[in-house]
Amino acid sequence: MKSHERSSHGGHSHHVRLPGSERTALPSAQKIGPADPNERMSVTLLLRRSSPDTELTRVIEEMGSRPLHQRRHLSHEEFAATYNVNPDDLKKVEEFAHDYGLDVNQVNSAAGTVTLSGLAASFSKAFGVDLANYEHPEFTYRGRTGHVHIPENLADIVQAVLGLDNRPQSGAKFRIFDKKEGFVRAMETGVSYTPPEVAQLYNFPSNVNCSDQCIGIIELGGGYRPDDLKEYFTRIGIPQPNISDVSVDGANNAPTGDSGGPDGEVALDIEVAAAVAQGARIAVYFAPNTDAGFLNAITTAIHDTRNKPSVISISWGGPENAWTPQAIQAMNRAFQDAAALGITVCCASGDNGSSDGVNDGRVHVDFPASSPYVLACGGTRLEGSGRTIEREFAWNEGMNGGATGGGVSDVFNLPSWQENAHVPPSANPGGRIGRGIPDVAGNADPATGYQVLVDGQQLSIGGTSAVAPLWAGLIAIINQKLGHSVGFVNPVLYSLPTQVFHDITSGNNDMNGDNGPYETQSGWDACTGLGSPDGTKLMDAITQVGIVKTVQDTQE
Repeated sequence: MKSHERSSHGGHSHHVRLPGSERTALPSAQKIGPADPNERMSVTLLLRRSSPDTELTRVIEEMGSRPLHQRRHLSHEEFAATYNVNPDDLKKVEEFAHDYGLDVNQVNSAAGTVTLSGLAASFSKAFGVDLANYEHPEFTYRGRTGHVHIPENLADIVQAVLGLDNRPQSGAKFRIFDKKEGFVRAMETGVSYTPPEVAQLYNFPSNVNCSDQCIGIIELGGGYRPDDLKEYFTRIGIPQPNISDVSVDGANNAPTGDSGGPDGEVALDIEVAAAVAQGARIAVYFAPNTDAGFLNAITTAIHDTRNKPSVISISWGGPENAWTPQAIQAMNRAFQDAAALGITVCCASGDNGSSDGVNDGRVHVDFPASSPYVLACGGTRLEGSGRTIEREFAWNEGMNGGATGGGVSDVFNLPSWQENAHVPPSANPGGRIGRGIPDVAGNADPATGYQVLVDGQQLSIGGTSAVAPLWAGLIAIINQKLGHSVGFVNPVLYSLPTQVFHDITSGNNDMNGDNGPYETQSGWDACTGLGSPDGTKLMDAITQVGIVKTVQDTQE
C-alpha cells in the first residue's frame, strides 16, 4: 500500500499506512491479551525537516569526498538553523496530538523528533493500531502487528512512529570469558589485558591528555557503581575520569547487580574508553531498550550542546531484519547528523558471526553497524606482550562461543568510499552488492579479553562491544592531537596506506566450523575490515592528509 493510499483500519477513513512501519510478532512470542487501555506510555515521531533529507545526504557526500583540510563541519547552531523542523509541520502534529488526547512531551527540533505521551487507548486510536501484550520465553512486551496509520494530512510530515511496540530492540555485544574462573586463569596464563596494554600493543599515541574531548556512550540497560570505577582506575594507575550520566526517556544509571547482564556492558564501555583516552570526559546516555529509546539516546548524544561528544561509542545492535525500515531510516538520519556535525560514531559489528544469530540459513549483518555513516568495529584474537603482537586473527570460537560479525548489508548500498575495497557480493541468494561490514577491527576474543571490574567482580570480557570503545578512545586521541575532530572518518580510512593497519589474513566468521561465506584475506575483508590499528601510524597518516578545519561551538 502506498503512503497516500487510504485505510479504514481502526475506523479512520482518512488515516493512511506509514510506509516501513509494519511489525510482526517476535518468533516464540504468544499474544496473551489486549494491552491495558489505561497504561501510560510515550511514543516518538520523526518529522521531515525544513531542508530535504537529500540535501543533507549531498552535503555529507561532498564533505566525505574532500581532503580533511578542506572539510568544514557545521556547528550545532548552524545545523539547527538549517535542518530544524518546520514550525507549520510541528503545529499540525500538535493539533493531531490534542485531537486524540495526547500530550507533547518533548520536541528536539534539531533532531526532528517529537515525543508524545498518553494512554494506550488514545495511541491505539491515534495511530490505528491494536496494542496487545505478548509473552516471550525471556520477557513480556507490549506489541503490535501490521502497519502504523497516520492522518492523511501528516503523510508527508511524519517519517517514523517509534515506541508503540516496546519489545527489546537490541542486544549488548559483549562476552565474558569463563565467568567463574576466567579472570584468575587468564591472569595466570597472561592472555587478558588491561585496556592500556591493548592500546600499547596497537601502538596508540602515548602521553596524550584528552581533556578537550568528550566520548559519548550509549547504554540501553544496567548501570555502573561509582565505587567500582574508583577502584578500577586506581588499580590500573589512571586518574579517575569525569563521568556524566544523561537520562533519556526516564532511564537512569541503574546497576542490576548481575555482572553477566547489561552491567557488564556499561562497565566495559566506560573502563575501556576512559582508560585508553586518558583525561577525556565520558557522557553516558542511559535509555530504554526499545526502538524509540535507542533513537532518542543517539539524537540526544549527537545534539547535546552541553557535553558535545566528539565521538560516540555504541555496543548495542541487532540483525538488520529485526528492525522496521522506518526505525533504520530514523537512526541512519541521526548518523548523518553526526557526520555533518563532525562526530565520529563507532559501532560493534556483532558477536554471532556471519549469521548474526539468525537461524534462517542466510547471512546477516548487525545494525546500526551497517549504517554507512558509522565506523563498524569487528573482532580479532590478539596475542602479544608489551609492544609486540605475536599473532592476530579473526575472532571465532565456533558454535559454543562467539565470532566477529561481518558481511554485506541487505539494506544499504555500497558506499563510494568502499568501491575499491573489493567488497564481495552478498553470500545470500541474488548476490546483492551492498555496504561491507566491518570497517576496522580490534581485540575481541574473551579468551584474550579486557580486564574489567563490574559489580565488584574482576572479569575478562571480550566481544565487539570492547572494540567500539577502543576505537572511540583512539579517535578521541587523534582529535586531541589534531586540535579538531575528524568526524565522518570512513572515507579517510579507506584512502590511507595499508601500513596503518595490521592486515588480518587468517580466520573466518562462520561459527559452524566451515570455511564459510566470508574469510579473511589481504586488504579489506568481511570479518575484520581493513584490520586492527597501528594507532601512531594511523594518526600520522591522518595528520599528513590534512588538518580538519571546523567551525566549533563557542559557548560552553
